Amino acid sequence: MTDKTASLKTTSGDFTYPLLNGSVGPDVVDIRKFYGDTGMFTYDPGFTSTASCQSAITYIDGDQGILLHRGFPIDQLAEKSNFMEVAYLLLHGDLPKQKELDEFSYTITRHTMVHEQLATFYRGFRRDAHPMAIMCGVVGALSAFYHDSTDITDPQQRLIASHRLIAKMPTLAAMAFKYSVGQPFLYPQNGLSYTGNFLRLTFGVPAEPYEINPIVEKAMERIFILHADHEQNASTSTVRLAGSSGANPFACIAAGIACLWGPAHGGANEAALNMLREIGTVKRIPEYIARAKDKNDPFRLMGFGHRVYKNYDPRAKVMQATAQAVLKELNISDPVLDVAQELEQIALHDEYFIEKKLYPNVDFYSGVILNAIGFPTEMFTVLFAIARTVGWVAQWNEMISDPEQKIGRPRQLYVGATQRDYVPVKER
Repeated sequence: MTDKTASLKTTSGDFTYPLLNGSVGPDVVDIRKFYGDTGMFTYDPGFTSTASCQSAITYIDGDQGILLHRGFPIDQLAEKSNFMEVAYLLLHGDLPKQKELDEFSYTITRHTMVHEQLATFYRGFRRDAHPMAIMCGVVGALSAFYHDSTDITDPQQRLIASHRLIAKMPTLAAMAFKYSVGQPFLYPQNGLSYTGNFLRLTFGVPAEPYEINPIVEKAMERIFILHADHEQNASTSTVRLAGSSGANPFACIAAGIACLWGPAHGGANEAALNMLREIGTVKRIPEYIARAKDKNDPFRLMGFGHRVYKNYDPRAKVMQATAQAVLKELNISDPVLDVAQELEQIALHDEYFIEKKLYPNVDFYSGVILNAIGFPTEMFTVLFAIARTVGWVAQWNEMISDPEQKIGRPRQLYVGATQRDYVPVKER
């Protein structure tokens, strides 16, 4: 807390509220007593100017293009770290020493298998069911199998639940993919990395060994790192809101998956790739650029700009180099990828895009990479969920441990009918 205050004049009188300051970022007006003092609420659709919690996990400065996890820049983590290190960092607050990393990786690896009866859940879905629909169901169902890690008042049970969710999410996601294509489920292999295991579970078959391409494995590692957490976004806020009621961790993460499914959130990379397919060829790009600039045309370019970042998304810089490496390694000839590369160059040099700061974002590049690797677009958001589970459980644990946390209960600006008397149906 600073010594500074904010003064507010209202019809009920003049009031003063303390300013809170974080380790970085703008000061925050503490209005917890505002309703009690004035009998009024604040109005903030989307909560874009409201802090709902204190957090020490992730910091974003959208104007400067900064993203820090526990103080570490995202580009450094993506270039030098691995997903298990980042997962440990988000959960525990600091980078692990070698022994800690080995123990953590061992624990996660030994939790990757799922209960055999969970396979029957998949058979209850249609083969053409969206994998996110499946993930909502099976992740929520985990609480029916792991009763020994649902007591949120027990720190040890919370940790076990966190480990289970991080470990089992790739297995469940791969099973969703396998079910959609009619292939048998595979069991995890403990000798593989987190991302290597996921690639084998997804693309491997029982009839032959699966060889992991190290370039593809590294790309998936970076995608997971870059999507691991992103402050109080819609799905993270959903996890926290669900958790504030005391719901078990599996239900909370299932709620986060449901929120992530939306095209304005986790589905943005799928929307970006669909846009590239709609454009079709490099020759048609000028037509769509003109449409994007036309205020009267509802069309807009997906994968450009960001609600938070008003500068170049720091994650996109890493993803750009990763995309180039994957396309070179796989040597894929795909008109969609040609369109993406040409559109990227135009956006980086066209005055319209530069002036409006419509830089290619992480969704633009991740969609291109995942398409090149061989993932269907329906799986894109599922991959996002695998990565974001780490951030969700870290944020959920932080919320449960916060003595100031209360059950979420936003207020509203009521604009409906005032009180009126009931009229029997025959008299209406």
